[in-house]
Amino acid sequence: MDPATRYVGVVGGRDCTPEEACLARELGQGIAREGWVLVCGGGSGIMEQASRGAREAGGVSLGILFGDSREEANPYLSYSIVTGLGVARNALVVKSCHVVVAAAGAFGTLSEIALANNVGIPVIGLASWRIDPAQNRGRSVYWREARTAGEAVGLVREFFASAL
Repeated sequence: MDPATRYVGVVGGRDCTPEEACLARELGQGIAREGWVLVCGGGSGIMEQASRGAREAGGVSLGILFGDSREEANPYLSYSIVTGLGVARNALVVKSCHVVVAAAGAFGTLSEIALANNVGIPVIGLASWRIDPAQNRGRSVYWREARTAGEAVGLVREFFASAL
């Protein structure tokens, strides 16, 4: 699989601390350096900082927007899709990815983690919710945790290597 056809989701809150913003920006840079496409909800906070990092590193970011207008999109997106679906767009974000990195976030992020696990898309947690794969009720769950943005990118790389 060509790196440019690998889609990596970054899900996280529209509000974030300065530390979380730095983590998201580093994550976006790492995704771009690998040549992967960054997919996110296209808004502020984690999404904006990840998109900013991807842009700074010469990468591509795709935002799948919450509302009815591109005006809500963060300024670092390469491309945006207007959905008018509200939080239902979380399913589109997740289904557009090969793997998802959950960075920080609130209940919307938790819903994206659940959606990804429900459809078999691997999730890597980065300063985010803690998921116990033992609580999976017999379903296969791919959940790994990373302490740094670089470690998260490494786990994504490992996933792609094993998926080929």
